[in-house]
Amino acid sequence: MRLDTAYVANFNSTTSANNSGQYSAGNTMVTIWGQDRTFLKPLGALVGGRIILPFGNNGQWAVGPQVNWTFLPEVSSKLQVTDFSPLLRYMYGFDSKSNSLTINPNQPPLQRTLQMFPTIGFQLAPNTMLRFWDENGVAYNSAGGGWFVPIDAMITHRLAKHWVVAVGASKQVVQTYRQYDWTTYGKISFNF
Repeated sequence: MRLDTAYVANFNSTTSANNSGQYSAGNTMVTIWGQDRTFLKPLGALVGGRIILPFGNNGQWAVGPQVNWTFLPEVSSKLQVTDFSPLLRYMYGFDSKSNSLTINPNQPPLQRTLQMFPTIGFQLAPNTMLRFWDENGVAYNSAGGGWFVPIDAMITHRLAKHWVVAVGASKQVVQTYRQYDWTTYGKISFNF
């Protein structure tokens, strides 16, 4: 099980100086996945699902199934590849929060996206890794068409057996389905 929540601030070139420094609750996501021992385990596959709870200023409930695989290299290489872990997820939004256009004219359309994360990790030091497309993956908008393809990189460092910290950044490369131009993020993970 994984729980993600955020505290966010939007800023762009059209944001007034009075709005800078304003933060709000972001969406909260709960992801549950599992593996049976006979069929999925030999394949290195996990199946599960995600639900998005709209705690931010606007948003929507969304649910979606997911499948992911983990491929571990059997030989060491000069690149120090630790894993290739592709993930596919289809998110289906419903019940927009504040869905009246008169109350909230900036309400986004209901989400219908295929999300693809071609995650790959590289060992930089014994407790430090570089990961690509771990947090922000490729998205295809199946409702209206269009692609969003970012370059996403994150440095993770394991502080102790159960604690990991990370910082990352993402920049759009292809954007026929608008998401963001760039983003920076940090995270603290407690694993048990």
